[in-house]
Amino acid sequence: MCLAIPGKLIRINGDKGLADFGGVRKEVGLTFVMDEIKKGDWILVHTGFAMEIISDEEAQLTIQALDEAYHVEPISES
Repeated sequence: MCLAIPGKLIRINGDKGLADFGGVRKEVGLTFVMDEIKKGDWILVHTGFAMEIISDEEAQLTIQALDEAYHVEPISES
């Protein structure tokens, strides 16, 4: 199983871009989406490469699902 994380593309520099993942910014490869990508697009990123451009709605639903799946309550010290 592969996991792709949604990120918002904030800068394009050739075949690389800078994506924001909820406040964490990482450089990503844009090779697979070069023909259609533009600044401000939501992308699904796997192993450092944008695999697909997705809608804002799909990005928000995916972020919500990931948050629900991986949300961990703090351990109380009582």
